[in-house]
Amino acid sequence: MDINLLVLNVGNSRLSIGVFSAGELVYSTRIPHAQRADWSAQIKGAWSRIADSDQPAIAGASVNPPLVEPLEHAVQQATGESSGQTVEWVGREIDLPIKVLTEQPNETGVDRVLNVAAAYEQLGKACVVVDAGSAITVNVCNEKGDFLGGAIAPGASMQLDALHERTAKLPRVELAAPSGPIGTTTASAIQQGVYHGIRGMVKELVENYATDLGTWPEVIATGGDAKRLFGDWELVHAISPDLTLYGIALAYANHHIKHGT
Repeated sequence: MDINLLVLNVGNSRLSIGVFSAGELVYSTRIPHAQRADWSAQIKGAWSRIADSDQPAIAGASVNPPLVEPLEHAVQQATGESSGQTVEWVGREIDLPIKVLTEQPNETGVDRVLNVAAAYEQLGKACVVVDAGSAITVNVCNEKGDFLGGAIAPGASMQLDALHERTAKLPRVELAAPSGPIGTTTASAIQQGVYHGIRGMVKELVENYATDLGTWPEVIATGGDAKRLFGDWELVHAISPDLTLYGIALAYANHHIKHGT
């Protein structure tokens, strides 16, 4: 479906914006929530790329409910109130693009589902998506593309902040790949613990999923810390920074094809 679509993904720490023109992602950017004053200008610039195209639309997903209304207001400012453009939200106006087989589907994070849906659309087989952002989620689908569930853990920055803020002497360090197998300073020991702790968790979870599925799933990584954590790792098939944006676009296209709108 050759959609012309502005896509908005409201995460815990930033807003991601994507523009699909004739079905292709032609632009993406990310704005930390601390820079919310920039939303309207950034959305206006993105919208201008497709505003004169055939049937341009706006779709979004959010795991941060308090920011939905302010974002809708920013969209109205950016596109002009007279245009009548509104955001169609995945999980509200737009159906989820895959089945969710968790015990409480309505409480399952929409970003988790969209990431897996986008990965399955590309791979066509059982797969795992690791989203390394404010939190780390490791989610899995079966061979039919049904979302089964996964795991949620503190993200790298959350772990590093907690070590510094909840101890008397541990410093705040930045996430980085350790230079050797043993931490020889306090800072490098923290890097060892967080970096390898996250990778070890992911490996253990993927192995558990493979045992349950009876097949080895492909692993896709996304999120702000994905490249630093997994960029050199043979376990990870690919790193896809814009995976959630593709998931929103997939949900929008599938919904409108299904409903003939």
